[in-house]
Amino acid sequence: MSRISPIVYDQASPESQAEHDRELALRGRMTNMKRIMLHSPAAHRIYGEWFTLRELLRPSIPDRAFWLFSLALSEANKSVVPATFMRRALMDSGLQPEAIVPDADEVVLMDFAKAIIADSNAVPDSIWKQLVARYDEPTLVNLVAFAGIMIATTIFTNVAEVDLDPELAAYRKDT
Repeated sequence: MSRISPIVYDQASPESQAEHDRELALRGRMTNMKRIMLHSPAAHRIYGEWFTLRELLRPSIPDRAFWLFSLALSEANKSVVPATFMRRALMDSGLQPEAIVPDADEVVLMDFAKAIIADSNAVPDSIWKQLVARYDEPTLVNLVAFAGIMIATTIFTNVAEVDLDPELAAYRKDT
């Protein structure tokens, strides 16, 4: 059970209700994490910039590579909810996460994700050089910023012990 309760819409502040309605209009669904985060509409909006950065990265990083990068960040941070969310994205596109053979670009992104989690002060130069060879500086800024929000999401879900959304249960990795 989550350490922080989700909002109850009818009992929530008008600002939380408005943010809830905005989220549903934008994305059509409300996750357990978002229901909890709506206790602070500002926090919800900040974490929602995940989607903005994803769109900025889309021209340079295809969906599969993006999902593998996000999955690597989530798994390295031992965060079940975000990892399962990324597994669903892969599986719904017809891929089995354990059967994927990453291409060279995906390997670099996954290695980068693992290196950030291991020690963000010591990302190997060899990984950074591979990133620089693939992406321009605005893309690198968006990639690092996205990683920060993704890591923040893993931390939030871990600390708050956010319950796995029922629709994700079928996608959870057997441990």
